Amino acid sequence: MRWPWHRPSHTSTSAQPRVLPSATDGIAFEAVYTITWRPNWRPQPHAEETVRTHVHRAAARIAQQLPATDLAAAQDAVNAALGALPRPGPHYRLLAAHAALRLAPAAREMLAQRTADEHRIRRLRFLKENLYDRPDLIVVDQLERQAADALSDGHVAELQRLARLISSCDRWWFPVLQQWEQVGRGFRDAGMQQQAMLVLHDALKALNGGSLPPGITPPEVPEAGAEAKRARP
Repeated sequence: MRWPWHRPSHTSTSAQPRVLPSATDGIAFEAVYTITWRPNWRPQPHAEETVRTHVHRAAARIAQQLPATDLAAAQDAVNAALGALPRPGPHYRLLAAHAALRLAPAAREMLAQRTADEHRIRRLRFLKENLYDRPDLIVVDQLERQAADALSDGHVAELQRLARLISSCDRWWFPVLQQWEQVGRGFRDAGMQQQAMLVLHDALKALNGGSLPPGITPPEVPEAGAEAKRARP
């Protein structure tokens, strides 16, 4: 309500967006203010700039505590704070203040990339904890990803072979290699590591009467000439 002795009110909207800090590192809000105010009988020069500065500082105090990931919630919180500002001032009376928040295109792109990276990290951690620490589940995962009619007989046979190989490795090679890793940590050279594997291979054959136990796959064939160089126990 305007009394006869009140001066006319003024409403102004930002010509350019103002930058507001956010709680998200490296990303800031942009705010466009719409402010309605009335000067007192003895207004100071540049009263409008004073009003706008007062509103912007109040918005910045709230915005710096808010993440940029939820723009609508941040805008609601900023406007709630602006609505609670003291109305009377020494040179003006604040009637209404509203901020429309947005993100610059570069900030939106950075936020989208950061969100995608965080999602990928969470997925990788999930896969490590629930899939790749159980190698046999890799085969199940591949079967689940494929339509039933999309798998050829050869593909199915290859997956079955992989499942058997993983199963045999879990039973035989993994425990042995785990112990061998403790013993052979001093072997830093790749050639020496390969020779150590061949020595282990020969030892397993000797323990089983000259042949590997069923289901154990021999190690990779070494390079030419390595057979003559390999260490003997």
